[in-house]
Amino acid sequence: MGLKTIDWVNGKMRIVDQRLLPGKLVYLNCATPENVWHAIKHLAVRGAPAIGIAGAMGIALGMRRSRAKNFRSFMRELKGIARYLGTSRPTAVNLFWALERMVRAAETSGTDDIPELRRILEREAIRVLREDNEICRRIGKVGAVLLKDGDTVLTHCNAGGLATGEYGTALSIVFLAHEQRKRIRVFVDETRPLLQGARLTAWELMRAGIDTTLITDTMAGWVMREGKIDIVITGADRIAANGDTANKIGTYSLARLAAVHRIPFYIAAPSSTVDLGISSGDEIPIEQRHPDEVRKIGGQWIAPRNVRVYNPAFDVTPGRLIRGIVTERGIIRPPYTRNIAAAFKKKK
Repeated sequence: MGLKTIDWVNGKMRIVDQRLLPGKLVYLNCATPENVWHAIKHLAVRGAPAIGIAGAMGIALGMRRSRAKNFRSFMRELKGIARYLGTSRPTAVNLFWALERMVRAAETSGTDDIPELRRILEREAIRVLREDNEICRRIGKVGAVLLKDGDTVLTHCNAGGLATGEYGTALSIVFLAHEQRKRIRVFVDETRPLLQGARLTAWELMRAGIDTTLITDTMAGWVMREGKIDIVITGADRIAANGDTANKIGTYSLARLAAVHRIPFYIAAPSSTVDLGISSGDEIPIEQRHPDEVRKIGGQWIAPRNVRVYNPAFDVTPGRLIRGIVTERGIIRPPYTRNIAAAFKKKK
């Protein structure tokens, strides 16, 4: 994409403030866990992999100011910051994966030297970022085989570089196919209520020189009916052990529509998005967002101010509607309970 969504610069977390796109490209510096929590909660940084990276950096920032005198008090403070950052958004498992990884890095460091522990945490946070970049590139290479020259992809929300460290998950597949000189077209759902598709995905794709068409969410079924879509690829925020997948609200509808029109529906996500601790999507916590996100667009009221609003940020697509899950380890296909377990066992 030519820019880094999230980076560690001069001892601070620097992010693209996604609330201002596409109108302005502005970088925001976060120097404390409170800054990071606010950035995650209020969507300055968003996308499951990106908020995982942000969580790791939030811990590094918090522990740099620690006044702990011994290992026990250091770990107590570290775990407190991890719990605090975990309250920012509940659905994306990458955040909790990264926070747990940071706690584990300190616990298994083999040192009780406080300055050294701070350095270890900073190095670990930077490692989370670098690994994400490598993983997303591999997802792109694995998934690019799904796209033929001339294909048209439908995607939902934003699973590009803005949702990760740099390259993206679902869009990484498109970017890699484009690099391979395949002529790929993309239809982008606007993604109400916060318009991540319109504001972010369309912006990213056009910057990359990819043929992009924006549609409203309600047009998806009709463009499928017209034969304009060859494949649907979205990202994910949490994948259960049976393949049920939480992603931005509206994804479930797309998967159902794709099934009716016999269009393959794929998920693209890093393995850190898989939560083996839950057996099905019924156990995935769904974040409820503020009603004004639906009542307003761009700060302008579009509905009565006191109208009742139901605003879940995510929905869950059953594994049976998913043709495959593209990860850095390869494409996992049904039956998911068996094949997800096998893929993770192979890793170990």
